[in-house]
Amino acid sequence: MTRSEKARSLKSAAVVLGALAFGWLAIEMALKPILDKARGAMDRSDPTRDPDDVDDASNSSSHNEPVCSLARRPW
Repeated sequence: MTRSEKARSLKSAAVVLGALAFGWLAIEMALKPILDKARGAMDRSDPTRDPDDVDDASNSSSHNEPVCSLARRPW
C-alpha cells in the first residue's frame, strides 16, 4: 500500500466517522423532547419492581371474588 492510498483510506475513515457523529447529533436534536421524556421515565422507574408480580394485598385478598359485580346477580 502506498502512502497516497493510506492517506485516502484515513481520509475516508475520518469522513465516515464525521458523518456518523453529525447524524447522531442531528437525531439527538430532532428527537430531544421525546428522548428527554424517555430518559426521565427511566430515571423515575424502580428496577427492583416487577410489573408482572401480583403480590399486592388487594390482589391476594380478593382472589376468589368475581371480577365483575354482574357475575353475582341472579339473572
